Amino acid sequence: MVQVTPLRRLALTLSAASAVAGSLGAGSVTAHAGPGPVRPHFPPPHLVPPRLAPPPVRDEDRPASGDHLTVTVRGAGGGADGTFTVRCRPDRGTHPDVPGACAAVDRNTRWGRDPFAPVPEGSVCTMRYGGPATAHVTGRWAGRPVDTVFERGNGCQIERWDRFVPLLPGAGRTPSRP
Repeated sequence: MVQVTPLRRLALTLSAASAVAGSLGAGSVTAHAGPGPVRPHFPPPHLVPPRLAPPPVRDEDRPASGDHLTVTVRGAGGGADGTFTVRCRPDRGTHPDVPGACAAVDRNTRWGRDPFAPVPEGSVCTMRYGGPATAHVTGRWAGRPVDTVFERGNGCQIERWDRFVPLLPGAGRTPSRP
């Protein structure tokens, strides 16, 4: 004779309920033998697997308190050229408008997207020339490394640059060092 343990009883009950549900085409079936209320059956505590600890926090999952960028601008003229640092939360650095620079990058940050992604290949862009200015941005943002170049060689690149003003100098604006 087979001994019916609580775990085996649970397995038999689930198997029977599954068979009935499959034959009826129902998504959920409650089956019980005899009159009276249906009581949930739980396995005894010694048969329940222990809860596992959550996985360790990865560096990229930590809060973005380490956000820092170094911006090197060339060819912008009017005193906008130079190398500036930006740290956010709390805002500090050598950039002429640190709070504005942090806000510009925050404004462009979306979950699952690289805010500093280059203009996609094959984009249809106007043949406008925005001048010889270039900017090289390096550092970390939202826990991810940043190493990108901005230029103003066509309409798409100008639009990408303008999204990051005042992190990058705006057209016709002359940032000055404090």
